[in-house]
Amino acid sequence: MSKVNVGFQLPLSVQEILEACPKYTVASTWQELYELATRDAVNGVHEVAYEVPGRGRVLEAKVCRVKNGIAANYVEPYMRRRDPDCMVIADQLPTDKPRFEDQYGESFESLRAETFAWLKTQELALFPFIAGAPGIGADALVVAPANAGFFALGLALLQGILDENALSPDFDPQAVIFVAPPFRHTHFKGKQMVVHNRRPGRHELFSYNLYPGPSAKKGIYGVLLALGEREHWLTAHCATVQVITPYANKLCIMHEGASGGGKSEILEQVHRQKDGALLLGTNVLSGERRTLVLPHNCELRAVTDDMALCHPSLGKNDGRLGLMDAEQGWFVRVNHITHYGTDPNLEKMTIHPTEPLLFLNIDAHPGGTALIWEHIEDEPGKPCPNPRVVVPRKAVPGVYQGAVSVDIRSFGVRCPPNTIENPTYGIIGLFHLLPPALAWLWRLVAPRGHANPSIVTTEGMSSEGVGSYWPFATGRMVDQANLLLDQIIATPRMKYILCPNQHVGAWETGFMPQWIAREYLARRGGARFSQEQVAPSRCPLLGFAMKSVVVEGQTIPGILLRVEKQPEVGNEAYDLGAKQLTEFFHQELTQFLEADLNPVGRKIIQCCLAGGSVEDYVALLPITVLEEDD
Repeated sequence: MSKVNVGFQLPLSVQEILEACPKYTVASTWQELYELATRDAVNGVHEVAYEVPGRGRVLEAKVCRVKNGIAANYVEPYMRRRDPDCMVIADQLPTDKPRFEDQYGESFESLRAETFAWLKTQELALFPFIAGAPGIGADALVVAPANAGFFALGLALLQGILDENALSPDFDPQAVIFVAPPFRHTHFKGKQMVVHNRRPGRHELFSYNLYPGPSAKKGIYGVLLALGEREHWLTAHCATVQVITPYANKLCIMHEGASGGGKSEILEQVHRQKDGALLLGTNVLSGERRTLVLPHNCELRAVTDDMALCHPSLGKNDGRLGLMDAEQGWFVRVNHITHYGTDPNLEKMTIHPTEPLLFLNIDAHPGGTALIWEHIEDEPGKPCPNPRVVVPRKAVPGVYQGAVSVDIRSFGVRCPPNTIENPTYGIIGLFHLLPPALAWLWRLVAPRGHANPSIVTTEGMSSEGVGSYWPFATGRMVDQANLLLDQIIATPRMKYILCPNQHVGAWETGFMPQWIAREYLARRGGARFSQEQVAPSRCPLLGFAMKSVVVEGQTIPGILLRVEKQPEVGNEAYDLGAKQLTEFFHQELTQFLEADLNPVGRKIIQCCLAGGSVEDYVALLPITVLEEDD
């Protein structure tokens, strides 16, 4: 007679683990996980530690309860951000990712068995959830050590949690996350490895670390991408916002990009100076500042923060893309919140939340209040660049419920400063209009960009690839590229823009370019551009540059629209930066020239490799880019 009694179907592997383990708890509410997160606290601090053969007790994280939630801090600075190379594939299905067998010289089966054997020795916590949304996604289950309650809480806040007693008996997890932290020390030299094992009818995900980024968040993203690959739809890597102007006009913007590309920031109100002005930028050489006065912000209704289900059933067949949030909570990076008053909305939401939050890499103490500008230090004087807070979606004021139709797809790029003395790819103006063919190429290449705070450091330009979600996908690049192109062709009413952040040429801007673009486009109806408004960019990869941008009667300086006009840059430094960008595109795009690449996509890539013009890109897809002048 099995001692396992749960109100839904269990995979045989999970049933065997539960039968053997000393104790297990099936959580049905986040409150249960909240209690579990600090259950064994001593002097207010719960230590998440494990016995590791040959090393003894290894402390992974310290967790404490604070007035506004739970604060968890990792002992190792390496564990405070996502390692971009943490995924391996254990199965034999098609993939372009490293296979476990190739990387470690043996089948995953023995480690899988070892993992299950270890879980059988632990007190466990498990809970059911839906990866995605009801009807669009997969039934799922997490199995984790009970002492890692904060990790389970983070997953429940991000993905949701279902009440076991309210589930249908035919709830059958198609995805299972197994959490086994000690194995990163015993098998992976301390790296935060995640192993995907796509078995028939079941996607197993083995999380050998306790940072939610690679597993609870991006691991589930991989599950959704694999499901969409089979069913021919995408989960986009984007934040989405409905913008309502002071005149009650509405515009929906979807902002994509690699980590650090400004996705969460597109949901934030524009940051203001003490006098209420907007700081457009500060010249990195002269220190000169340019400001703008904007009397009224647009109202923002957040739709998605990072992952969007772009299922065909969500569209209205009107030429626009339909999408909805793939998550129940948002993993918000707050490295740019460095002092009180930087973002009053977010600060208020996190200091006085409607329900407890989970804080990571925030310097907080038992019984105190976690403040999102108090970042833990990686070393003395060096704050962690990746402080985070997990905010339940329902706790966000004014959040939009349900599906939306998108008007504009924006793509964000972290840009370094660009000057004559130090030419770089920081040549992108305030924003550019992209022909759809070029928009597709930017999504294939998805530059990770300058000074990325979200991941373990990489030097120079690197790519996050197809749709900027490639690090989380388990299949083949060309299949995802084809899905993206099919999506673009199927939504001809969309307009595409490119937005830099951090720098526009020699001007330090932070995320101001995308905030200004959002305010400007919403105020003017957004989705129509005429030949009078734009000019082909000096670098064809940047599509069309804006000739002028006027916001509430104030003209944005031309040097912020066309970087080559900046005296600190000029044509020569601009062209050297354009050469860097072009070489990077050529390097990244050749890998997509597989036999089964969509023939239209092949033409677009070949156009880029041949140095095509903006007009060439416009001609490659029969989609209107510029409207006729009135």
